[in-house]
Amino acid sequence: MAAFGEFGPFSRWRTGSYRAIGRDYTELGRLCNGPGMKFQEPISGLIERMALALERLSPIRPQSPDFERADAFVFQAENEAFTPIKDVNRVPLGLLKGIDRNRNSLQANTERFAKGLPGNNALLWGARGTGKSSLVKAVHAAFPGLKLIEIHREDIAALPQLLKHLREAPEHRFILFCDDLSFEAIDTSYKSLKALLEGGIEGRPANVLLYATSNRRHLMPREMVENERSTAINPSEAVEEKLSLSDRFGLWIGFHNCSQGDYLAMVRGYAEHYRLDYLDADLQREALEWARGRGGRSGRVAWQFIQDLAGRLGATL
Repeated sequence: MAAFGEFGPFSRWRTGSYRAIGRDYTELGRLCNGPGMKFQEPISGLIERMALALERLSPIRPQSPDFERADAFVFQAENEAFTPIKDVNRVPLGLLKGIDRNRNSLQANTERFAKGLPGNNALLWGARGTGKSSLVKAVHAAFPGLKLIEIHREDIAALPQLLKHLREAPEHRFILFCDDLSFEAIDTSYKSLKALLEGGIEGRPANVLLYATSNRRHLMPREMVENERSTAINPSEAVEEKLSLSDRFGLWIGFHNCSQGDYLAMVRGYAEHYRLDYLDADLQREALEWARGRGGRSGRVAWQFIQDLAGRLGATL
């Protein structure tokens, strides 16, 4: 112990005994709450406290999710938790106007999957506010017992952990929902998504489908694809690498800006559903003025107009 020197962790002091700087361990039997207390503890107590501190720093083991608590959940990647959602923010399927073919395609695919039959991953792409995410949530409501799991775009890297939990619950069938899915030029997480959709060794669990919405048909910005074409040694192969992600979705459903007739049908449908007492001529005129002020017509614009109208009428939605 003398090798530590006079200023090391232990130093000789007066009586010749060694003392740790700041603590006296020459009498290890004296506890901090014993007689003649000197606010010191045995080495075993220090070791125990260090072990507890290390345990607190270690990752928390995720708990097994209870999928009986609800039919919809939001996945929290940081602790692999599934937050149950009792009241999903959605509109009734019958209020989604002007997207009949899209509705029928997604509903048929979901129905087959809910019955235990094969189904396709679906990519709903197109203009903003045209009802892509609303359709996914409304179709889910038509099949009681089917579980909807939302994963945020920034948590795509945690998909392997998420799928592990879903694979361990074969008694349930899950729609994995990612809203506004897209990737930028510096983003490489799309490669892990490709492997999970198709092509990986483990593959997608049989009880899981992925429904994603995006404003981009190929999930990549146009300039990213054009840059790959212009700078790659083999431009066609480089572009295929980027576009092959959307090919993993067996069902493509396109959404486009709605016509004036469809837009007014949406407005009327909302007004009738929520029993807003308003003259039809005034309803049409104000709805069109609202759309001109927003620079376009869509289901989202129709809903925002109805919210404004209900507020002016003192009605609740």
